[in-house]
Amino acid sequence: MSYEEAAFELAGDVSLLKYSCTRVATLVADESVQIFGGRGITATGMGKAVERFQRTFKFGSILGGSEEIMADLGVKMALKKYPTNARL
Repeated sequence: MSYEEAAFELAGDVSLLKYSCTRVATLVADESVQIFGGRGITATGMGKAVERFQRTFKFGSILGGSEEIMADLGVKMALKKYPTNARL
């Protein structure tokens, strides 16, 4: 499969997968801090893993493009794959 074919076939699916993963990471980070309370924002002790995740998960959503851009790309690529005679 050429690069152009792979980009056409996979770009939308991968961008929607990335969007979904970053949304779940946001929910997990927020709920973890809620569960751990004050310990969830300390860099030592029981909450250090929660604090580290809360601090670093946002890099994943920023590096490849913001969530809105990934969702937009996924929808645009899905619409390109629709048949021309499809009614929306």
